[in-house]
Amino acid sequence: MQPIGRRNLIRGGLLVAGAFATGALPAIARDNPMPEDLRKALEHAPNTPVLGNPKGDITLTEFFDYNCPYCRTSVKDVHALIAQDKTLRVVFHEWPVFGEGSVFSSKASLAALKQGKYWQFHTALMAIDGKADQASATAVAKQVGLDMERLHADMESSEVLSHIDQSMLLADHMGLTGTPTFIAGDEGLFGKQSLSQLRGLVSRGRATLAES
Repeated sequence: MQPIGRRNLIRGGLLVAGAFATGALPAIARDNPMPEDLRKALEHAPNTPVLGNPKGDITLTEFFDYNCPYCRTSVKDVHALIAQDKTLRVVFHEWPVFGEGSVFSSKASLAALKQGKYWQFHTALMAIDGKADQASATAVAKQVGLDMERLHADMESSEVLSHIDQSMLLADHMGLTGTPTFIAGDEGLFGKQSLSQLRGLVSRGRATLAES
């Protein structure tokens, strides 16, 4: 989904924006390797949820919003990738671009990380019918057994707010067009992706890193 229109451009050596949707980027990506400082910011920023193998040999990064329908349908595929690939590391960048309901949901999700229930909250909120907002996020938080008093306090913590700020800055720096955006190696894919397309992205990312 595209909440904000952007130009196609290259920033920081990474091809981004509308070209992501083509899936035909490997050669271009190798010609424009990602700077290490950008890769570190994407893959190893503090307070960023990490799933899969924390010491994996390849990182798949996803920028998403809880009110993005394609982000919701991708949950099962990301879960399948983690189950199938024991050396895959997955990083989530909460990028709430669909309004106040999305912002509240991202804050609650990142606060759930502090209670060790990020994945439970994330998958449950992605599975709801209707809008992700204060009411639905609160209901999901109670459903997964979060301490609500602690949750509300942690939602305004510096760790939570800095994660969202960092995601916004990274997305703006790279000129990302919308959610979901998946990045592995030096390549990205924007929009709805199948499991096979995500698997291919990870495979090409491994090959790119092996050549560097």
